[in-house]
Amino acid sequence: MPHLFSPYTLKGVTLRNRIAMSPMTMYRSVDGEMNDFHIMLMGSRAAGGFGLIFPEQIAITPDGRTSVGCAGIWKDAQIEGLKRVTTIIKEFGAVPAIQLGHTGRKGSELKPWEGGAQLAPDHPDGWPVVGPSAVPYGGHRVFPVHEMTRDEIKSVHRAYADAARRAVDAGFEWLEMHFAHGYLGSSFFSPLANHRTDEYGGSLENRMRFHLEALDAVRAVWPERYPLTMRLGSDDLHPKGVQFDDSIEAVRMMKDHGLDLADLSIGFNTDEMTAPPFSDLGFMVERTARVRREVGIPVAASWNLGLPQMADEVIRKELIDVAMLGRPALANPHWPVWAARELAHEDPFSLVPEDWAWWLRNFRAHDSCIGWPPLPAAAPVLKVA
Repeated sequence: MPHLFSPYTLKGVTLRNRIAMSPMTMYRSVDGEMNDFHIMLMGSRAAGGFGLIFPEQIAITPDGRTSVGCAGIWKDAQIEGLKRVTTIIKEFGAVPAIQLGHTGRKGSELKPWEGGAQLAPDHPDGWPVVGPSAVPYGGHRVFPVHEMTRDEIKSVHRAYADAARRAVDAGFEWLEMHFAHGYLGSSFFSPLANHRTDEYGGSLENRMRFHLEALDAVRAVWPERYPLTMRLGSDDLHPKGVQFDDSIEAVRMMKDHGLDLADLSIGFNTDEMTAPPFSDLGFMVERTARVRREVGIPVAASWNLGLPQMADEVIRKELIDVAMLGRPALANPHWPVWAARELAHEDPFSLVPEDWAWWLRNFRAHDSCIGWPPLPAAAPVLKVA
């Protein structure tokens, strides 16, 4: 029976456990390049025991960023910083993963702690945003959206392929394509954003064409031994948006085009969502498990899986294959070690570098002083079928 700390092999890559640090935008890059901050962030999580580590979404073009502070891989000069990240991740025993994406109509923004407002196209730190149709996102994103031409769509697909080649050169061994969270791929999938009447709009097959062509472009250059995965905006939580049953068929299409694993999330193509479940424990697990059963493809899930017992349970019941942790990874760089202690792992400190492990195993003081916070006595646990 698999469990949270059992190895996981996909294609030619083996993770030391089922715990992944999910991509999270940090707004710390200059001209798209990674720096010492990213070395610190990724290196500490690799040393802390995570099996798979993503930096943030990496933009395939300059206008594919959320802000001017976001990372990119649209030119060779950015490879060096990314290679420093992959080197330290591997040095501490984890697998470096990259998430390629384009923010589409949700780009050109201020940092969220600076208000997150969308910047006008003529602002020094702004640019014209693009999408499948000339439909602004709404809310604070009010500026016009340029409807992409067929040639511009093909250009984005070439940018995906070029980015994948650079990712290989930078040392990444797992590639995820970001088709969720209202970004470009997600907006092509969603009827809320995609009003096209050509071969890229209308039917489910047409709305999936952008994804399949992007996947084909990357599959042609990405090494077969490395996993090729995607994060899909699988439900818009809106009656006129993407419905989850559509996503089951969408994943089946992508599997036929070489997809190795499906990482499912929310569409976020509108702020007007019906009964958003964001405070519910593990709310993506049941949806993700359906895809695993009905499509026959490995799956990953995120959203409120930060309780060790819950993350372990959904792995043991084979509802998901990999647990993606975002904020828990920010809150605790040693989350895997903490989880191992809480789950009575026979050697929790085997997850950290050997020199650290020696000192921790030989702790000669009161056990409560070692620095690991206990779970509440009655911690809630997700109950799944």
